[in-house]
Amino acid sequence: MANSERTDEMQENYQRNGTAEQLPKVRKHVVGPIEIFRFADGLDITLMILGLLASLINGACLPVMSLILGEMSDNLISGCLVKINTTNYQNCTQSQEKVNEDIIVLTLYYVGIGVIALVFGYMQISFWVMTAARQTNRIRKQFFHSILAQDISWFDSSDIGELNTRMTDDINKINEGIGDKIALLFQNISTFSIGLVIGLVKGWKLTLVTLSTSPLIIASAAMFSKIVISLTSKELNAYSKAGAVAEEVLSSIRTVIAFGAQEKEIQRYTQNLKDAKDVGIKKAIASKLSLGAVYFFMNGTYGLAFWYGTSLILSGEAGYTIGTVLAVFFSVIHSSYCIGAAAPNFENFMIARGAAFNIFQVIDKKPAIDNFSTTGFKPECIEGTVEFKNVSFSYPSRPSIKILKGLNLKIKSGETIALVGPNGSGKSTAVQLLQRLYDPDDGFITVDGNDIRTLNVQHYREHIGVVSQEPVLFGTTINNNIKYGRDDVTDEEIEKAAKEANAFDFIMEFPSKFNTLVGEKGAQMSGGQKQRIAIARALVRNPKILILDEATSALDTESESVVQAALEKASKGRTTIVVAHRLSTIRSADLIVTIKDGMVVEKGTHAELMAKQGLYYSLAMSQDIKKADEQMESVAYPLEKNTGSVPLCSTNSIKSDFTDKSEESIQYKKTSLPEVSLLKIFKLNKSEWPSLVLGTLASVLNGTVHPVFSIIFAKIVTMFENDDKTTLKHDAEIYSMIFVILGVVCFISYFLQGLFYGRAGEILTMRLRHLAFKAMLYQDVSWFDDKENSTGGLTTILAIDIAQIQGATGSRVGVLTQNATNMGLSVIISFIYGWEMTLLILSIAPVLALTGMIETAAMTGFANKDKQELKRAGKIATEAVENIRTIVSLTREKAFEQTYEETLQTQHRNTLKKAQIIGSCYAFSHAFVYFAYATGFRFGVYLIQAGRMTPEGMFIVFTAIAYGAMAIGETFVLAPEYSRAKSGAAHLFALLEKKPTIDSYSQEGKETDTCEGNIEFREVSFFYPCRPDVLILRGLSLIIEKGKTVAFVGSSGCGKSTSVQLLQRFYDPVKGQVLFDGVDAKELNIQWLRSQIAIVPQEPVLFNCSIAENIAYGDNSRVVPLDEIKEVANAANIHSFIEGLPEKYNTQVGLKGTQLSGGQKQRLAIARALLRKPKILLLDEATSALDNESEKVVQHALDNARKGRTCLVVTHRLSTIQNADLIVVLHNGKIKEQGTHQELLRNQDVYFKLVNAQSVQ
Repeated sequence: MANSERTDEMQENYQRNGTAEQLPKVRKHVVGPIEIFRFADGLDITLMILGLLASLINGACLPVMSLILGEMSDNLISGCLVKINTTNYQNCTQSQEKVNEDIIVLTLYYVGIGVIALVFGYMQISFWVMTAARQTNRIRKQFFHSILAQDISWFDSSDIGELNTRMTDDINKINEGIGDKIALLFQNISTFSIGLVIGLVKGWKLTLVTLSTSPLIIASAAMFSKIVISLTSKELNAYSKAGAVAEEVLSSIRTVIAFGAQEKEIQRYTQNLKDAKDVGIKKAIASKLSLGAVYFFMNGTYGLAFWYGTSLILSGEAGYTIGTVLAVFFSVIHSSYCIGAAAPNFENFMIARGAAFNIFQVIDKKPAIDNFSTTGFKPECIEGTVEFKNVSFSYPSRPSIKILKGLNLKIKSGETIALVGPNGSGKSTAVQLLQRLYDPDDGFITVDGNDIRTLNVQHYREHIGVVSQEPVLFGTTINNNIKYGRDDVTDEEIEKAAKEANAFDFIMEFPSKFNTLVGEKGAQMSGGQKQRIAIARALVRNPKILILDEATSALDTESESVVQAALEKASKGRTTIVVAHRLSTIRSADLIVTIKDGMVVEKGTHAELMAKQGLYYSLAMSQDIKKADEQMESVAYPLEKNTGSVPLCSTNSIKSDFTDKSEESIQYKKTSLPEVSLLKIFKLNKSEWPSLVLGTLASVLNGTVHPVFSIIFAKIVTMFENDDKTTLKHDAEIYSMIFVILGVVCFISYFLQGLFYGRAGEILTMRLRHLAFKAMLYQDVSWFDDKENSTGGLTTILAIDIAQIQGATGSRVGVLTQNATNMGLSVIISFIYGWEMTLLILSIAPVLALTGMIETAAMTGFANKDKQELKRAGKIATEAVENIRTIVSLTREKAFEQTYEETLQTQHRNTLKKAQIIGSCYAFSHAFVYFAYATGFRFGVYLIQAGRMTPEGMFIVFTAIAYGAMAIGETFVLAPEYSRAKSGAAHLFALLEKKPTIDSYSQEGKETDTCEGNIEFREVSFFYPCRPDVLILRGLSLIIEKGKTVAFVGSSGCGKSTSVQLLQRFYDPVKGQVLFDGVDAKELNIQWLRSQIAIVPQEPVLFNCSIAENIAYGDNSRVVPLDEIKEVANAANIHSFIEGLPEKYNTQVGLKGTQLSGGQKQRLAIARALLRKPKILLLDEATSALDNESEKVVQHALDNARKGRTCLVVTHRLSTIQNADLIVVLHNGKIKEQGTHQELLRNQDVYFKLVNAQSVQ
């Protein structure tokens, strides 16, 4: 029955997940172009209007400059012995003075345009960036507020990861789309419109001919853009799959190492990288082909325009001079260019509107239970009389499964009531309904006779204290965590609550005492310590209703008895509701209610229910321990399992024997990053040298195009100095054809760059990710304990650091080579044709370069600060969303909202400052071009008049230097990418050069023919490398004979789980030896040793693949046949359940096995361990997380698994180890006593006390 129910639930999950997967296809909605600005206030609207006007004015500068250029060209040519036709002949000497006057006026026009560009360029960028920052800041705050306001059922059906992505990526997209991109979009629209008007007014025929190629440019750009977008999507998908594999593997590293699956996981990761590489090469080719096609058509357009323009001049078409042709040509070309330049800005705006749709949907959603609601009755005092009246309920995410079916229950004020029953009976659900996390489907719940739906939700929850089975601590100090219980709590009250919760002593042992940071999710605390801090937090609330949901489950026996007494004392005068599996904790309850299938089955005191011999009696008997009547629990120290967490059971300084080791272990954490040159990165690409050489040749070829263009352009402009029509026509045809040839060269060279550099770059990226991932899996477990090497940090190296390295390799090398060729040839040509003018322009160029450097430095600084602040804000938001139940229970929504908003303030202030810098740098660099033109042309005219330069030379120098400056600008844009690449490379090489203490890939060491399974701990002392001042094992000596079952019991932090990890050789002892069949573990081949061992941990890690693949994970040295998988599944008592599933062994277990219950995951882990055919079986609290019913089934499977093997059991429930051959009681890293169950009971020492301390009856 349980199996079929679970199967139905899983099918429903699959259907639900399937629907979720289709959601993105539906969400192609965008908000309106006006609605996206709904969070703008009066100041924002003013800034946007002024910014819009500034953009339109600034956009007019470029087309107007084309007019001035045309006028200037006419003056230069007509003023120097030009015979355009037989009726128009002038001599240079006759009009020199007039030419000079006209040039001065035109030069001043340039200066005027520069001033306009300076003022309005600053306004358009800074105003739009400022208003975007202000609006985005409001959106962030409102979005976070709306999330905190939602009811829990909304979170049940929402993807937490997706919410976090929206909070960062989506809002960033809105910011990008409504800031300077809007300014540039309107500027481009203005340039396009005015340029087109000027072109049509000055020469409509030439304009229409020039525009005739625009559809080809637009069509090719659109086609390739579509291809690139499609390929980018596929590439990102492949990388996200690889990233998911990496995150899954790194977060489960102990399981991966234990089962020797490093090579398998590297292959799984690399396969996704190969897919990404193949798509990446295609994308690089498509991207470069797109550029090549655009340049081909543009150069063709140049040729067509000049050929037709020359024809119009020679045919005597009214109004057409070389100046007219240039003015029309540049106006139309700028217009065409602006269509392309506007496209990405428009695309950013559309992306922002799409992102805003998702954000605004959440902001506008009205929750059924509003956590911020100010409505509802607020009684002056709450007595605590609770009544469930015919309550029925099913979770909104699983409406077909009824959890509560007409629950009726009355709890008197001040009474302690216990809810017991099997898993899924509805105990925790009833408690959640009482907190009003959900509302019942039918019936109602009253407190003091008031339906809780009529009460103000925040006021009501403030009178409830909750301690849950898995307590949530926040990443701050112990003091702040307890303070979350109540706003106005004093330090004295905090200390008093800590003493009552038996937490004061261990807190005072920390150097920082109450100011000790607990770590992310409380990772630096043990399970017992976390639980006691959570109890203290509940006690400072001084609640009228106290809910204890398995509140002492994570405590060892000694702590539990003290905390239990504290809780019983705390429950005096309060209505207390206890949910418990361990019946020993609820014997003294005023009323025990047994719930099954969502209904009350029986109720009474402990004695009454035992006398009835019903369901409660059978639950109690299943926890019975022979001769002592009871089950006993001694929880292993959870910190010994958590990556980056270290036991805190003792703060004694270690002896001098370990001093050297201590210093050594501290040293490895302080490793500085190596200095990495770009050459070192490129060396990793040396096997692709043929591709790199061919790509470089293609780049050099491409780099020659602009310098050659400069010469041809100048010759076309100045060829009208000749009055021979035949020669002019012939020259125009030749030069126009050269433009077409340059277009062909561009197309071919870009294609070759994409092909060769794309291939080399993508192979390097794949190689770097592969090497980095391999190097991570190559490290020993102690390396993963270091907080610097968290899963998030390591996946960042794989994703961001290597992406940054990619930014300095591949096609980027091509761009640099191309720019270097362009700059070099441009300067050489300029010096040849006009060295004086070249020196003048080069002397003012550093000012522009300096502006770029200032902007880059400022932006890099702000980017780093912003990244840090947004990272902090993101951490707060993520912590809040992931732990929303705890925050709602504690009514801390406003506190988190306030902290989030305070964190955003620094980033917001930075952005407002950044707006001024971006605006100023943009305006200056934009205006500087016009000032440079003014200076250059004026000086050029002077040189021409002095006979030291020709008009042709001036145009060549100007055009060549202009293209050279563009190349410099593009190179400066790449400079930050190279800085980031060096930073990423430093992290990468630090990783690649790190040598592990225990080498999992080592081929050295003995491999004996057989492993019998004899184990010996010989004088073993040990501390964790990342906490060398805390000694865990102190001279542990123990012999375990082959085939025997030995159980480790003891208080939290005594070294039980540590011993298990030493057996797997996750660590080596700092003193003493661990021996297998008489051989030191260090002398054995590590892969062979681990192949003899299998583990079933307390929280088994399953991977996001099928059931069959998870079981086959037990032996990664071969392809495991399905029959063998079924055989071990049968032995683990899970086969019949699997066969009942629609997909059977192909059923996906979900991320971390979320589609399975605890008992099902545990049995799969047993099957996985059995497949390994181990000589040594390690059971680390293998049944601790299970209810009584599941425990029986799993325990039966474990009893079968132990036969014929050496078995070491770290126990959570003493009822499971009564038949062990040897029970070892550990205390402070030493053996306190050992013997069989009966012998230890007769000794009446520690074990005897532990057993009796938890007697049920």
